[in-house]
Amino acid sequence: MDNYKAMNSKDKKRAITDLLLNNAMYIIIVIAVICIGIVQPKYFSLASIVNIITLTAAKLPIALGIAGCIVLTGTDISAGRQVGLAAVVIASMSITNNRIFPGLEPLPIIVPLLAAIVVCGLIGFVNGFSVAKFKLHPFIVTLATQLITYGIILIYLKLGTNNGQTLSGFDPVYRNIVTGTLLTIGSVKIPMYVLYAIIMVAVMWVIWNKTTFGKNMFAVGSNEEAATVSGVNVSRTIIMVFILAAIMYALTGFIDGARIASVNANTGFNYECDAIAACVIGGVSFVGGTGRISGIVIGVLLLQIIFTGLNYMSVDQNYLYIIKGFIILIACAIDMRKYLTKK
Repeated sequence: MDNYKAMNSKDKKRAITDLLLNNAMYIIIVIAVICIGIVQPKYFSLASIVNIITLTAAKLPIALGIAGCIVLTGTDISAGRQVGLAAVVIASMSITNNRIFPGLEPLPIIVPLLAAIVVCGLIGFVNGFSVAKFKLHPFIVTLATQLITYGIILIYLKLGTNNGQTLSGFDPVYRNIVTGTLLTIGSVKIPMYVLYAIIMVAVMWVIWNKTTFGKNMFAVGSNEEAATVSGVNVSRTIIMVFILAAIMYALTGFIDGARIASVNANTGFNYECDAIAACVIGGVSFVGGTGRISGIVIGVLLLQIIFTGLNYMSVDQNYLYIIKGFIILIACAIDMRKYLTKK
């Protein structure tokens, strides 16, 4: 009887230890947020909360896109540069004093948006096709397309008389569509792109959970050979995942250009790091076949909560890179521990 009680006690301790280790990232973030709030009470103000929500909405599309690649046990490090290319393409057709295409008046916003989606979609197709047909590792493929995309951005910005300069002076219609007021809470305004982010989350949830494509994606991520035997068109699924991801990157660029009100060669730089960190924090496993849309939303939200808090603490921006690196490292370590424990 004593042995049983001792064993039961060990099981409880192990369960508590597992719970703490598996949720270590959430615990660390909660503690950090509480500490920041104590030092800087304004961190919990309405303006701060709305700022966190808007930043989350702006970063959600790229995370939703890259998550599909991670579900396939891959990644997409070209994501940030695709965001930058989309933003540049849209900006070049939506500015009032056009130096890239001299004399061109701002086009109806649907035209540059579709152009950006097509351009990014082509890059997504190249990524997916290379992974599916040539059996290349997604990291290598997207490293190559990251460099190619950045080169295209630099060349594009030198067209006409622009000479690589920052693009600004957007058509008010474009800016209003993205950053116009959705609703007002007190003296704080919530922009339109928050609504767009909600719609994208809903659409991606349906795609992941209610379509054959979504089921195939998880099947391929869990076990590619088993998916093939089950009749899943693995190549088509992989290609479609990367194309869908690229579309989300284009939408991120669409929002980002209007939100920041200027676009240059560094737009989108390192965005994929934040997106990958958010996905892993939100439970999208690099082991493959695991992930939920709700987890991605939570991951992006938590990341913005901590980064906004660090800004309130006036932490040097250079240290944020170090912090992001540690977050990715810890999150991946926790993810791998969960996988090994299950195995």
